[in-house]
Amino acid sequence: MNKKKPIIWTISGSDCSGGAGVAADIKTGHGLGVEVCHLITANTVQNSHRLLSVNAISVEILQQQAAILLEDKPPSVIKIGLVANVAQVQWLAQLLKHTKQVMPNVISVYDPVGQASVGGSFSTTTLEQLTPLLQQVDVLTPNSMEAKSLARLADFCDKSDANETAVEILAKKIHYDFGITSIIIKGGHSRDEQSSSDYCYHQLNQLHGKQDNQDKTLTAISYQLSAQRIESHYSHGGGCSFATALSAFFAQGYLVRDAFTLAKAFISQGLSASERVSESFGHQYYGAFEQQGWPWHTKFFPKIVDELSVKYQDLSAFNSLNLAGKKLGLYPVIDSLYWLKRLLPLGLEIIQLRVKNLAESELEHVIIEAVAQAKEFDTRLFINDYWQLAIKHGAYGVHIGQEDLQDADLTAIQQSGIRLGISTHGCYEFLSAQRLQPSYLAIGAIFPTKTKDMTGQIQGIDNLRQVLSLRPDNKHKIPVVAIGGINLERAREVIETGVESIAVVTAITEAECSHGISPELAVTRLQDIYPSHLNMRVSGRLGDS
Repeated sequence: MNKKKPIIWTISGSDCSGGAGVAADIKTGHGLGVEVCHLITANTVQNSHRLLSVNAISVEILQQQAAILLEDKPPSVIKIGLVANVAQVQWLAQLLKHTKQVMPNVISVYDPVGQASVGGSFSTTTLEQLTPLLQQVDVLTPNSMEAKSLARLADFCDKSDANETAVEILAKKIHYDFGITSIIIKGGHSRDEQSSSDYCYHQLNQLHGKQDNQDKTLTAISYQLSAQRIESHYSHGGGCSFATALSAFFAQGYLVRDAFTLAKAFISQGLSASERVSESFGHQYYGAFEQQGWPWHTKFFPKIVDELSVKYQDLSAFNSLNLAGKKLGLYPVIDSLYWLKRLLPLGLEIIQLRVKNLAESELEHVIIEAVAQAKEFDTRLFINDYWQLAIKHGAYGVHIGQEDLQDADLTAIQQSGIRLGISTHGCYEFLSAQRLQPSYLAIGAIFPTKTKDMTGQIQGIDNLRQVLSLRPDNKHKIPVVAIGGINLERAREVIETGVESIAVVTAITEAECSHGISPELAVTRLQDIYPSHLNMRVSGRLGDS
């Protein structure tokens, strides 16, 4: 637990009014649990009403600072803000290029700072002069006006055609021109008075280590987040804080989609903290954004806007697990009828059958037999992936992973009356899947696992606790199943987070090899970890509503 804090560098200007620049970066980084080293590119003379001057620091001093910091405080992420002149652009481009040669996994985040919120320009650098830096950047976080400038579409109208929205066009143009892996266009300056939407265009598997990016066919994905607009004039430095929060989450190993979601929540949380004092001053005072630390409360987290949530926005909730206030407890995931027959007599509440690589005729036979056996023991049997066969043969439920969710017919599943479980990996997928109102949600992998490559998606106990906090604060919380690398030694700390169930695979099927005990005894020991009242069987037939 005593890990060294990740280190991020912020290379930006010093705002003497205390709202933006390195002051915001340091407060944000420290509040989110990272160590912050700062290199000041310029000292500005400004207050809450006007910008008087920008006094650039020489690249010689900046280079000396970078060189000595590399000796014992190398960064996981380099966040860049104000770049005052062409000399600094050229130096930064070379710094990023050199740093990535010796540390291929370092991530660079650039928050372009052109115009001051109070009026005036921070830099006269042209887009052509800025290009060498843009070509070395991994993540770009412009607002909509900055995005139009970077895309060379200053007169671009905020309209969409049948296939693409305005932000998609801007992001793709920026990516094509400069090869930037991830472009996040912030919507705080939009005309929408009710909500603020941010958009992310991301090239999959390209963030760590800058690529040539001549291959324009690389797989890309987009994420869109929407939050209720919060009126607060304590917003000075909000853009800097967003980019630094994003950097802090990257430094702690979060994927783009989750870092993006957390950074959006961080901003909503900070604006909300100053909403009342802003109202008391009649929204006339322009104050510093309030960094509130790690976002936890569900009310600050954004709404996920994706194809599934739009497609199924009118779909009713899936049937419940009929838990009568109890928890599911142990949830074995097994791959054969052999294991199903062995475990069914043990009084388990739920089992998942995950079979792979069977011929269609054999697969159907296995599912027919499995459903029949589970009904004899009154056990909730979930079939992994094969939702058509689960419906056809009356399984209790079907479990669907993220990779198969797009192709599944959720309306057909819901109308059939069988239950639905969905796999999620982090807060973005959890929030998205939660809107579908499934019977339960699985979150993983909690620890590294031998059954599936989960590189970059290991959640850990802290992430599990945070995800659990994102459920609505009411009596109808969707049950959560923790899965991935959970064994006898780790089960207790997972259960203590408050999850309704732990799913295990090798903790049972490989118990003889790993612990020298029978699978049946492994089941007993895992069940014994739960408080006794959680292991009681739910009375009545499981199929009853």
